Amino acid sequence: MRGKVEICGIDTSKLQVLKNDEMMELLRRSQQGDKAARERLICGNLRLVLSVIQRFASRGANADDLFQVGCIGLMKAIDNFDISQNVRFSTYGVPMIIGEIRRYLRDNSAIRVSRSTRDTAYKVLQAREKLLNESQREPTVEQIARHLDISREDVVLAMDAVVDPVSLYEPVYADGSDAMCVMDQIRDTRNSDESWIEQMALKEAIGRLDARERRILAMRFYQGKTQMEVSTEIGISQAQVSRLEKGAIRMIKEAL
Repeated sequence: MRGKVEICGIDTSKLQVLKNDEMMELLRRSQQGDKAARERLICGNLRLVLSVIQRFASRGANADDLFQVGCIGLMKAIDNFDISQNVRFSTYGVPMIIGEIRRYLRDNSAIRVSRSTRDTAYKVLQAREKLLNESQREPTVEQIARHLDISREDVVLAMDAVVDPVSLYEPVYADGSDAMCVMDQIRDTRNSDESWIEQMALKEAIGRLDARERRILAMRFYQGKTQMEVSTEIGISQAQVSRLEKGAIRMIKEAL
């Protein structure tokens, strides 16, 4: 069936969605001990869990595992939601689900670190989010350290300890053909045969341009001049400089 995706044996294309009024009534009944209402709440909010785990798709964790952990966060949100507050359930539930998944990822990281370091990292993340919301700017390491009353070194160490390891073969870019991996970005290409051949090919491609095109590229990319400065010096319009520059770069790319 088109659009059918199964996670933990659940067909996600058939998940129900509860209306807000129905949601509030089920929450009220659930908190009064109605287990059937609680079950309907869980089933009716599985799409919420799915939307959250998509944010963690790049972390490399198993989708089924994240879904199960997200469901635990959903159940905690259902059990602790205050129906007397004028807040939509999703507004309360999403942070609960995210927090549960983050704790799972932190505690099951491929790199084992001490519990105290993980706890410090969790406090750093909370402090960063709080300071970001207050100032609408990314807080510095110094600001986070001062807020938590710990050293800058402890902040950096804690954050580095919970960063997910990246495979050297992790694709970072793909243009429809071969993907570029991390290894391609960190290897030494300055003294390789490939680099030597590429330099020869680039020199040959530039040699096919006319004198004015070569002059424009030299002024733009070697001398760092703006298109307006180039147009003034050569005596043509800025639009002509832009057109000639784009044309020359396109010819070089085709030659390479």
